[in-house]
Amino acid sequence: MSATFRIGELAKRTGVKVVTIRYYEQAGLLPECERSTSNYRVYAPEHLERLRFVRRCRDLGFSLEQIRDMLLLSNAESSTCADVCNVAADHLRDVESKIADLKLLASELRRIRSSCDGKRSSRECRIIAALARS
Repeated sequence: MSATFRIGELAKRTGVKVVTIRYYEQAGLLPECERSTSNYRVYAPEHLERLRFVRRCRDLGFSLEQIRDMLLLSNAESSTCADVCNVAADHLRDVESKIADLKLLASELRRIRSSCDGKRSSRECRIIAALARS
């Protein structure tokens, strides 16, 4: 018999909270698991692998929809690596857009910070005033 895990052990091994595991099950990212005679969830090593994959994708900023697409592609006999590359390319465009936005934000924060002499009260702070205008 292969190793099985209860939800707490699965959470511990993957660093994913129990509530998140349940959410991923509802969202269809994890296949249904067996239930013990006392109605506890019982996970197989395949669940552990899948959850690690989902966690890594989430850590890299992939949306749940993108992860779902990649999981579907990984199990579809007619899909190709190019199909997976298309999902990755979409995500890359999103990441590059966010990087551009963050660079603009960093520039603006540097500009605002340079106007602060540190001598005013917080109510007169130019940073707060600039943020209130934006």
